[in-house]
Amino acid sequence: MPAQPQATLEKILDLLGFPSTVETHTLEDGVLLEVKTDDSGRLIGRQGQTLVDLQYLTNRLLFQQDQTAPKVLVDVGGYRAQAREALERKAREAAEKVRQWGDVVELEPLSAFDRRIVHHALKDDPSVETQSVEVEGTDKKAILLRPRHT
Repeated sequence: MPAQPQATLEKILDLLGFPSTVETHTLEDGVLLEVKTDDSGRLIGRQGQTLVDLQYLTNRLLFQQDQTAPKVLVDVGGYRAQAREALERKAREAAEKVRQWGDVVELEPLSAFDRRIVHHALKDDPSVETQSVEVEGTDKKAILLRPRHT
């Protein structure tokens, strides 16, 4: 049976007691499920953690139904778009510091998803290179920005 991303997420939200509607949008590499609710703050959670967990659960359930199911990205109230813009802005500001001072700049530990956004935002910058490095004593990774030597 083919996976039904929208119906699956609607069922999860219903069981959790969140009155909401879900809109489906096709992406290059999957599906965006956009949740509309009056209680978006609780669904997003602190630093988006509840949203991350909701997305993980949705993807796990879909994968169990159909191993060829497309990856699902869950967003609530445009949170992911705003967070992405803020992260890209932070990456550009850090890159400017590297260019200005010639020093290495380290960003705080980020999720794999967020690190990918930073690497992508700076991939075409000829003067700065990015590298993910493990943060000692944790299972997290941070990004180092340094001058690119040509």
